[in-house]
Amino acid sequence: MSISGALSNALSGLTATSRMAELVSSNISNAMTDGYGRRELAVSSRLIGDYGGVAIDGVTRHMNMGIVTDRRFAQSDFSNSSRELDFLSRLETLVGTPEDEFSLSARMAAFESDLVSAASRPDVNERLETVFRSASALSQTFNNVSDSIQTMRTEADHNIATQVDQLNQTLSQVRDLNIRISTSVNQGKDPSALQDHRQILIDQISEIVPVREVPRDRGTVALFTPGGAILLDGLAATVEFQTTNMIMPHMTVENGDLSGLSVNGIPIRTDSSLGPMKGGTLGALFEVRDEIANVAQLQIDAVARDVVERFQDSGIDPTLAATSAGLFTDQGAFFTAADEVGLAGRMSVNAVVNPDAGGDVWKLRDGLGAVVPGEVGDGALLSAMVNVMSEGRAPASGGFGPAMRSAAGLGASFLSRVGSARELVEQQTTFASTQLSELKAQELEEGVDTDHEMQRLMLIEQAYAANARMMQAVDAMMQTLLEL
Repeated sequence: MSISGALSNALSGLTATSRMAELVSSNISNAMTDGYGRRELAVSSRLIGDYGGVAIDGVTRHMNMGIVTDRRFAQSDFSNSSRELDFLSRLETLVGTPEDEFSLSARMAAFESDLVSAASRPDVNERLETVFRSASALSQTFNNVSDSIQTMRTEADHNIATQVDQLNQTLSQVRDLNIRISTSVNQGKDPSALQDHRQILIDQISEIVPVREVPRDRGTVALFTPGGAILLDGLAATVEFQTTNMIMPHMTVENGDLSGLSVNGIPIRTDSSLGPMKGGTLGALFEVRDEIANVAQLQIDAVARDVVERFQDSGIDPTLAATSAGLFTDQGAFFTAADEVGLAGRMSVNAVVNPDAGGDVWKLRDGLGAVVPGEVGDGALLSAMVNVMSEGRAPASGGFGPAMRSAAGLGASFLSRVGSARELVEQQTTFASTQLSELKAQELEEGVDTDHEMQRLMLIEQAYAANARMMQAVDAMMQTLLEL
C-alpha cells in the first residue's frame, strides 16, 4: 500500500470514529428523552481505486415500532377510560351515596320520614311546613342532578371542539414533517431529529384518537385509525365539528340538534360501537355527551317520573281532578308520559302548598284541591302519602327492569347503577394504566442502554487512537523521506 493510500484509510477511519463518538454522546444525553430513537452509524468497506478504508453509509435510527404501536393504543385506552371515569366520578359525587345526607336517596328518606311525623300530628303546622321543605329539597336535588348532567354534556361538547382543533393542527404538523423528512432523505441528510419530533406529534394524536402508523416512501408515514378513518396519507385530513353553546336533555345527534364529526366533508359515526374514530379522549367525550350522560338523564328522569306520578294520582287525594297536578309537578303542570325527557330538571313542588308563592301548607293535610281547611286532626291524606312512597311499583321507564320498588328503592337503584358504572370504568382505567406503564418500560428497555453505549465509546476511542497512530506513522515516514 502506498503512503497516500495509508493516509486516506486513516483519515476515513478518523472521520467515521469521530462521527460514531458524536452519535454515542447524543444517545447517552437523550437516553430519557421522549420520542428519541437510538442512533447508530452505518458503515461499510470503501473501495476507491487502489485505496480502501471505511465509508459512511448514513445514520440508522433504531425504534421498535411494534412496541411503540402497542404503547400508543394503550395510551388511547387509558385516555379514553380516564375521561369516562372523570364524568362518572363527578356524577356519583353529585347524586351522592346512601350515607350522604344530601344524596338523592337520603332526601327521599328524609321526605318520607317527615311525612310520617306530620301524619302522627297533622294538627301541628310546623310539621306540615317541614314536609313542604323536604319536598322542596327533594325536588331541588332532582333539578341539580339534571342540570349538572347537561352542564357536563356541554363541557364535553366544548372539549370536543378543542380536541378537533388540536387534532387538525397536529396532523398538519406531521404532514409538514413528512415533507421535510422526504427532502432530507433525497438530499442524503440525516432525518433522525425530524423523525423524533414526528413521533412525539403522533404520540399526541394517539391520545386524542387511536392511530396506526404505516411507513411510506422516503421516510414518510401515513396514519389510519383502527376503525378505518384516514387521517394522513400524503395530505392531512380535515376534521370538522360545530360546538353548541348550551345543551338541553332533548338534544341529540340523531335529531340534528348536536353536531357529529365529518372528515374531509363526509359525516362519520361517533358512537362507541362502530364509530371509525372511537377511542382516545375524543371518543370518550362523544361517549359522555351522547351515551353515558344520556343514560344517566334517562334514569334520573325515570326516578322523577315515579315520584311525580305517585302523588298526582287522584285516588290518593280525592280533591284532585283527573288532570290536576299533584304535590310534585312538571313546572307547575300535570305530568304526561310523552314529556318525560328532562322531567328531573323541570320538577317542582306544587305552588298551592308553597307559602312563599301564596299557598297554604294545610293543603298537605286536607287536599291540594281543598278550598277551606278541614279537620286538623285528620291525617288520612298524609298517611296515604306515606303509603304511596313505600308502595312497590314497577318503573315505567329508565331500563330498571320489572321488579317492584318503592320510591326510595328506585332512587337507591339509580345510585347503585351510577356507582357500579364508576367502579367498572375505574377497573378499566387501572388495567389501562398498568398496561401503559409496562409498555413504556419495554420501550425504554428497547431504547438507549447507557452501559452499552459507554462500552461502544471505549471501542470507538481505541479505533480512533489506532487511526491516529497510523497517521503519526505516515507523518514520520514523510518526514524521513523529506530529510533524504
